[in-house]
Amino acid sequence: MNLAGSASTVTDNASVFTIAGRHNNPNLIAPTKKHHKKKHHAKRKAHKKPLRSMAPKQIAWHIMSWFHWKAKSQFRYLNKLWMRESSWNKYATNPWSGAYGIPQAVPGGKMASVGADWRTSAETQIRWGMRYIKSVYGSPRNAWYHEVNDGWY
Repeated sequence: MNLAGSASTVTDNASVFTIAGRHNNPNLIAPTKKHHKKKHHAKRKAHKKPLRSMAPKQIAWHIMSWFHWKAKSQFRYLNKLWMRESSWNKYATNPWSGAYGIPQAVPGGKMASVGADWRTSAETQIRWGMRYIKSVYGSPRNAWYHEVNDGWY
């Protein structure tokens, strides 16, 4: 078997090796690229603060991308909307309508679709409120304009 000028593959029980054809010595065997052991370096993850430990506005800013909204352009409208509705108070209650929480859901129990902790969790309320805005208005900007024009969203 002439190995000069060509590469051949030899299989043993452990792995596949290529005989380097550019060498005249058939005893020179190197592992193929696909079987090189890759060095696994632990990637350093940026320390992420858990959402639950953030202030409500920070939570909203961080999860806007989940709804395909750019926080730089949409957060201002969400802030105006929820400042008017609840001042970002997760315990805000409207005794006349029964609206509850940051997004002023009517009835508040609707937010249980996102989490059983809807009465006390700003994150759960914000996620529910953003889902509502996305499904009904498409964006916080559109929800804000509806609020301004009609007095509710």
